[in-house]
Amino acid sequence: MTHAKWTGMMPVDDTALAVTDTGGPGIPVVYCNGQFATQGYWRRVIADLGTGWRHITYDMRARGKSKRSADYSFETAIRDVDAVLAARGVPRALVVGWSYGAFVAAHWASRNPDRCVGAVLVDGAQPYDWMTEEMALGMRKLFKRLNLFMPLLRPTGLTPRMSAVQMAEINIELGWLARVSELGPVMDNVTVSTRYVLASGSSFGSKGDGQERIRTGVDAVVASNPNIKISAKVPSNHGSILKRDFRAVAAAVREVAALDRGGNPR
Repeated sequence: MTHAKWTGMMPVDDTALAVTDTGGPGIPVVYCNGQFATQGYWRRVIADLGTGWRHITYDMRARGKSKRSADYSFETAIRDVDAVLAARGVPRALVVGWSYGAFVAAHWASRNPDRCVGAVLVDGAQPYDWMTEEMALGMRKLFKRLNLFMPLLRPTGLTPRMSAVQMAEINIELGWLARVSELGPVMDNVTVSTRYVLASGSSFGSKGDGQERIRTGVDAVVASNPNIKISAKVPSNHGSILKRDFRAVAAAVREVAALDRGGNPR
């Protein structure tokens, strides 16, 4: 069945999300963005995959063209995947996420095995105990200082329409969710074909080899769950991976789509 292309605002809870659905008869792929990123970050991946897929992108709450909300919690991010797919009439999709979006994709795949073709996790969803109370305090102070510059940057679309407190808290929440005791069981529960695409080096805000140490958390995931493998580790760093190594991400999507649940060819 062929679906027409659609772009518009989709009401959900107390907000509205900017959604783009390319339509077409191919496998639906829903893309989950980085913490403060927009759907435009996926354009190179989508172009590489081409028109044989049904690409569904959206801006998360208060990001891009989406409206503000009273709730930016991680649970709303997962529920919004459901809302977008339901609104577009998609019963089953392949989920792809980068950074924060990889956590969203992993949780969604873990909770919805019958609705998930598979998952691609781009430099995110790595179980590792990196958040501390001291780091949380530092994040709150950092975002409070950055708040002075937010009004200047918001017209460019480079920052979300959120307060400094809200931005700090969603980052801190993610840090606690990344702990081995929290994320490990989620990854163990994934029963669909899942592939990691890992970056190299550091990312904005990280120091030294901190980001690489976090990536070592994937080793235990792969060892524990045969459904999950590393598709590629690429030269790009965390922030540039969708720009410079989009082909590796697209290749992982193709790899996952070639397998149905249980590893059977589609």
